[in-house]
Amino acid sequence: MSLLAFGTPGPSEWMLILVIVLVLFGAKRLPELARSLGQSMNEFRKAREEFDRELQQAAGDVKAQPAHPQRTYTPVQGATPPVQPAAGTQPVTRPEESPQGTAQTGGPTQPPAA
Repeated sequence: MSLLAFGTPGPSEWMLILVIVLVLFGAKRLPELARSLGQSMNEFRKAREEFDRELQQAAGDVKAQPAHPQRTYTPVQGATPPVQPAAGTQPVTRPEESPQGTAQTGGPTQPPAA
């Protein structure tokens, strides 16, 4: 069950809480506790504000960056020379292009040795 289901404490509950804190920590430590609590809240507020500033700055930087221009690719005609087979080699043909009885290397096929 949630603590918020009971609602906020009334004046009598706050007095009871204050008495319990006074008994647990003593009157001498209460100002120290309140001071450290205030300093902690102040540090937390500063850190939150700094984070918000950095977040806003980063969002502004992203919005300020220009969109990357659309690059189009246009090949240059004749820029790449055609590929030639190396000297002393025969071009490889595809199986559907090779004549009957030859392998892809262009030589005659050998019957399996018995």
